[in-house]
Amino acid sequence: MLASSRPSFRGPALLEAWRAQGPRRAGMGVTVDVHQVYKYPFEQVVASFLRKYPNPMDKNVIAVKTVEEKRDVSTGIIYRKRIAVCQNVVPEILRKNLHILVVLCWKKVSILKVPNIQLEEESWLNPQERNMAIQSHCLTWTQYASMKEESVFRESVENPNWTEFIQRGRISITGAGFLNYILETFASTFLRQGAQKGIRIMEMLLKEQCGAPLVE
Repeated sequence: MLASSRPSFRGPALLEAWRAQGPRRAGMGVTVDVHQVYKYPFEQVVASFLRKYPNPMDKNVIAVKTVEEKRDVSTGIIYRKRIAVCQNVVPEILRKNLHILVVLCWKKVSILKVPNIQLEEESWLNPQERNMAIQSHCLTWTQYASMKEESVFRESVENPNWTEFIQRGRISITGAGFLNYILETFASTFLRQGAQKGIRIMEMLLKEQCGAPLVE
C-alpha cells in the first residue's frame, strides 16, 4: 500500500489550483505553462513518456534511474520515483553571452560550476481513471534556487483516444545576489525550450512506436 501521506492522484486539484493562481505576480520567480494534446491513447503516451530518456535528440539528459516503484493494491495506482542526471549548461550559456559577462562576478557564478544537475521525479499513475500526475524538483543548487514542475497526463475531453498534457514549471533564484534576475531570465528560456524539445521527442517516439496519430 502507498503511504497515506501521499496523494493518490493530485491532477484535478492541481489544475484547479493553477486556475485560481492566475497570472504570475512579480517577485515570485519565473513560471512557464505548457499545454499539449497528443493524438494517441493515454496508455501509449504514458509508455512513451516513461522511456523518453536518454534520447539522442536531447544529449543534456545523461541518465534516468528508477529508485522506487510500488503499487497500491486497493486502487491500482502505481507510484514511481526517478532520478535524472543532466549536464549543467548554465556556465556555458553565460560564457557565450559576453554582454552579461561585463556585469558578472565570476566568484558568484562559480557556485553554478558543477558538472551535472540532478532532478527528482515522482509520479502517480492511475490506469483505471487513465491519468497520471507528476511532480519534479531539482536536487542541485537548493541553497540558491528552487525549481519545480507539476504535470498531468489525462484522457482528453475532446476525444477519449487522445491525451492531454498540462505542465507548470517554476524557478525562483534567491541566493545569487544581483545575478538573481539574470539567471531567472535564462531559466525561463531554458524551461520553455526544454518543454518544446520534450514535446517533439514524445511525438517522434509515438510516431515511431505507434504509427500515425489518430485524427478522429
